[in-house]
Amino acid sequence: MFSVYILQSQKNGKYYIGSTSDIDKRLIVHNKGYSVYTKRNGSFKLVYKEDYQTLSEARRREYYLKSLKSSKAIEKLIIAAIV
Repeated sequence: MFSVYILQSQKNGKYYIGSTSDIDKRLIVHNKGYSVYTKRNGSFKLVYKEDYQTLSEARRREYYLKSLKSSKAIEKLIIAAIV
């Protein structure tokens, strides 16, 4: 199982989008600052996740979400998942 995830910085509210086969491990890595982007932007919380059968499906969705380049569109997606 592969996941596309959206993290939100608790420092500045910005979003980070990624994909992984182990969401729990990936969140730990981001919060320890091993990624250049996440190191600068503080601790993160998981705000959205989608599961896929293959890595290629997850990556396609990740690239699509990144192409939106709009925090408003990302926020709509997160809100829709909550409701």
